[in-house]
Amino acid sequence: MNFGLFIIGDEIISGKRQDKHFAKVVELLAARGLQLSWVQYIGDSRERLVAGYRQSLASTDIVFSCGGIGATPDDHTRQAVAQALGLEVVLHPEAAELITQRVMEQAAQGQAKPDMSLPENQQRLKMGEFPAGARIIPNPYNRIPGFNIGDHWFVPGFPVMAWPMIEAVLDQHYAHLFHQRPQAELSFLVAELAESTATPLMEAIEQEFAGIKVFSLPSMGEAGLRRHIELGVKGAPDQVEAAFEKLRAGALALGGVALGGQALGGQASTGAKA
Repeated sequence: MNFGLFIIGDEIISGKRQDKHFAKVVELLAARGLQLSWVQYIGDSRERLVAGYRQSLASTDIVFSCGGIGATPDDHTRQAVAQALGLEVVLHPEAAELITQRVMEQAAQGQAKPDMSLPENQQRLKMGEFPAGARIIPNPYNRIPGFNIGDHWFVPGFPVMAWPMIEAVLDQHYAHLFHQRPQAELSFLVAELAESTATPLMEAIEQEFAGIKVFSLPSMGEAGLRRHIELGVKGAPDQVEAAFEKLRAGALALGGVALGGQALGGQASTGAKA
């Protein structure tokens, strides 16, 4: 199954805040032998959110969406999901109870008033209004829940809330998918070789090794190294070493010069990358 990620908010699109979710979700998935298939950034536009959610909800992907589930005018996620599915937005009874508990905790600390009929508390309850039929996602940080429909999981934009919620969802609902497709990766740096020259070699290796993908990451000469390409293979562990040796030998035969002569360090999260 594919994993997707929505990251929502004008503050991300404008650069006012730097996104941290992408790297963290990649990390959380990789630790479980999984990987992200796609990510989409969308600002606070109801129209664009509806279009994005409508497309992903029609798929079989497992999708996390970070941000936009508050109750201020620039939060559109809850309504956009409902519109994409043709559903009403309704107050979830368990969410209402959790929000009420949170208000009572704040009232005990002098940070809120305990009367839930007050306008500010009625506004807080709007954070528990989700598309009809949605389930809640517990929020260990402040009780204010996210919501779930099918394999789509909608969490707040705050990392301190979103990340433990996503991790809990993975462990509670998708453990059966962990480490089902072991991956290994090997790569090396090569100079004096153009990508166009190496491409037929890369294509030939993918044709010969059905469980392997070949990749090429060119560099303009950063970090004190001259211009080079990181050439590598990734895929089924039982094929990686043979495919790597053929790629390396072929690249050198084409006139490439290996930098350092060593395979690069790896990612234990996806298997073996040497």
